[in-house]
Amino acid sequence: MEIAEQVSMVLLVFALLGGMLWFLKRRGVAALSFTSRKSRKTRRLEVLERVPLTAQHALHLVRVSGKTLLIGTAPTSCTLLDTPAQQDFPSSLAESMARMGE
Repeated sequence: MEIAEQVSMVLLVFALLGGMLWFLKRRGVAALSFTSRKSRKTRRLEVLERVPLTAQHALHLVRVSGKTLLIGTAPTSCTLLDTPAQQDFPSSLAESMARMGE
């Protein structure tokens, strides 16, 4: 009888965990995916680089669907600073940083 109680308790714990996962997934808190990384589509959004300027301000270099964007973030805003071409990126970065300092 003792083994049956232990097995039933383990099954009860698994049922509770499954119910909690279902609840969190339904609320949008948890995501469960069984597909492998190889079978996923290529990413359309990727963060190339992040440069913190102060504790609450930063520059983000982001690629969206093959287009590179330079975005400045602050606690109350997010601003598109530039869409640099690949070859002139270093000069446009310096110009954008100078604009943020003004």
